[in-house]
Amino acid sequence: MTTTMATKVFMEALSPTMEEGRLVKWLKNEGDAVKSGEPLAEVETDKAIMELVARGDGVLRKRLVAENESRPVGQLVAVIAAPDENIDALIAEAGAAAGGAKPAEQVVATTQESAGATTAPRAPVEARAEASAPPQQKAPTAPAPPPAASQAPSANGGQVRSSPLARRLASERGLDLSRLQGSGPGGRIIKRDIESAASVAASAPAARPTMRAPSGADYEDVALTQIRKTIAKRLAESIGPIPTFYLTAEYDLTRVTEMRAAMAELGDEFKVSVNDILLKAVATALSQHPEVNAHWLGDRIRYYNRVHLGMAVATNDGLIVPVIFDADQKRMRDISAEAKELAKRARERKLKPEEYTGSTFSISNLGMFGIDQFTAIINPPEVGILAIGTATDVVVPGGDGFTVQKRLRVTMSCDHRAVDGAVGAEFLRTLRRLIENPLMLVY
Repeated sequence: MTTTMATKVFMEALSPTMEEGRLVKWLKNEGDAVKSGEPLAEVETDKAIMELVARGDGVLRKRLVAENESRPVGQLVAVIAAPDENIDALIAEAGAAAGGAKPAEQVVATTQESAGATTAPRAPVEARAEASAPPQQKAPTAPAPPPAASQAPSANGGQVRSSPLARRLASERGLDLSRLQGSGPGGRIIKRDIESAASVAASAPAARPTMRAPSGADYEDVALTQIRKTIAKRLAESIGPIPTFYLTAEYDLTRVTEMRAAMAELGDEFKVSVNDILLKAVATALSQHPEVNAHWLGDRIRYYNRVHLGMAVATNDGLIVPVIFDADQKRMRDISAEAKELAKRARERKLKPEEYTGSTFSISNLGMFGIDQFTAIINPPEVGILAIGTATDVVVPGGDGFTVQKRLRVTMSCDHRAVDGAVGAEFLRTLRRLIENPLMLVY
């Protein structure tokens, strides 16, 4: 009788709000040797594409989920075991558990082999019975072995040879391996092929997120991405239960425009956008009005002393809200650099969970799309969100005649359970003072 160890691979909660994940791509084939900490697959969460890593050493004996299929957190997706280990009981257990309760975390199951018979796996003593979900993704603890040749299906039904690194880079950049020509040994697609194709793609005009090529059919059904599922759920939670009212104000951007021009004359490192100045102004106003820098928690309101500003970013898959932490304490040029970097990685689906959770208040700016004014939906448990429209030239009376001013409309959505009308109005008045006197933001 010999004792061997098998590792169950579960769909892990790779983000704090993840309830299910879509397996985008397997990075290991059945029969491949794996070590603890090595990436096994790429998983689309509700916010980004992240790696599911192995929690034990052995051979990837069985993949239980096909690519592009979704599974709830806690469901078994693969089994890692010794090459000659009998895993029939684990596979049967996975089938039986598919419609019922899911295991709590990746654990090591002990099986015993005797004369070809296998007993049911015993729960290890280190598995906590009270756990309700798998642990969050951890950083790999062991380096991956040198890339080995692997294959992916091509458009004509054949096989495309590519390295694991090439597959990962292609996934991150949205490239179809079957359309690329490999320059590695035997026509294998390698890193430089991906970089070359990505360079060509980057030089082409960007596709609009909502545009789809006509297919000739009367209609086309497209499965929801994990991001779109989460957006739908969160908005349904927000607009129905939250008693929301809206406050609109119009601000003069004359001095903001003058300050931008003056900063640009100091050099490229001082260049900022109107949006960067607005981010700083909103963060500063929030520091003076903690009653709107708050979370509604049902039986209490949590007022924050630190300002963590969420900024809505549109991606091809939906909206995501990365966070600028302690935004009121940062200089405008630092906010500018951070905002650009967060927006870039949000569109590339490379944000880490800690970069899009923890906001205390959010803004949504559609001014670059020519939208004059709109209302945004509150992101619970936050109690407010500011919608920013486009800056327009407006003729206003002044002096002996009329002058042209660049003006901006903003609309604040307020959760009336926590924010009264006068409270919201005071916040917008402070914001007006900061925007129309932007030098206050540099002191």
